[in-house]
Amino acid sequence: MQNPFRSEAVAFRFLLVLVAAVAAIVLADQLLGRWAALAVAIVAAAAFTWWVVAGGPPPEQVRTAPARRGGPGERRILVVANETVGGEKLRACIREKAEGAERAEILVVAPALNSPLRQWASDEDPARRQAQQRLDDSLARLRDDGIEARGEIGDSEPLQAIEDALRTFGADELIISTHPEGRSHWLERGLVEAARARFDVPITHVVVE
Repeated sequence: MQNPFRSEAVAFRFLLVLVAAVAAIVLADQLLGRWAALAVAIVAAAAFTWWVVAGGPPPEQVRTAPARRGGPGERRILVVANETVGGEKLRACIREKAEGAERAEILVVAPALNSPLRQWASDEDPARRQAQQRLDDSLARLRDDGIEARGEIGDSEPLQAIEDALRTFGADELIISTHPEGRSHWLERGLVEAARARFDVPITHVVVE
């Protein structure tokens, strides 16, 4: 779930809608009575709850290019994974990509996925601790494979985590690792297709059992 107030524009639109909802409740109370006002309030509350759980309005589909890319002989690989971050198939893909370059810079980003309730309450600490543990394990396994990589915890919204990383890391290639279809929330939400539409960088999708 992405933060419904990620930008000032979204927060301002929400404020306008909130003012309109309050005005509608007051008007319904004055013209139609208490029960009509209550019905309007229930509809407004239900709409607000859906908006929060859904993460607010969808992100603008603007194709974003990395800030910079690797120089001659250098390949910069951005890896985004959560529960699959330690999977052998993902590590094999990273090894394959790294072996084809004179010098490989690898950044592994693990979004700190959180429950809707904790996200709304801004309680991200447990999610970040779990993501950090998985990330540390994955980096240790990559080092055992002879691959040097660094990692960081990303935004709980995977698309935002990718955008943040591309802004500073400037990858030549992006690897997205997910569970198989039917087990992956990211696939259910169309993450891979959305990333390909939004980011101007080659994307490899790895499915890890």
